[in-house]
Amino acid sequence: MGLDDDIAILSAAPLFGFMDRDALRLLSFAAERRSLAAGERLFARGERADGGFVVMSGTLTLTPHGAQAAPVTVGRSSLIGRLALFQRGERPCDADAAQAAEVVRITPTLMRRVLEEFPDAARAIHADLRSDLADFAGSLVGLSVRFDAIAP
Repeated sequence: MGLDDDIAILSAAPLFGFMDRDALRLLSFAAERRSLAAGERLFARGERADGGFVVMSGTLTLTPHGAQAAPVTVGRSSLIGRLALFQRGERPCDADAAQAAEVVRITPTLMRRVLEEFPDAARAIHADLRSDLADFAGSLVGLSVRFDAIAP
């Protein structure tokens, strides 16, 4: 893949669409690339999350643990580990290549560097994350009301 292809794939990924071409170029050059064979594990549940991944090609299956959680298949331009772009934590699921795949890993350090150099993108991403958090909080309030209605 060439630089223009990489930039197009990154720009289609959640959050990265807020970045201009120069920011995406920096990400493309500085991100760590990893190729996976079909069936190869990218990470396991419980491992240290030290960055997010963007799928550049192929597909991966994310398998959460729990009786009601179904596996999810993701492909090109998918962002895996959005929170891990900003802080280190723990992986909540297993991620395995469903077919040969290539991903780029973007560490919190790299993400911080890009956001410092491109403050307009930082503001747009902040607003998007704030909106997602407000929606989530609203959903929790709605659940609380429903639970209160059925509580004895």
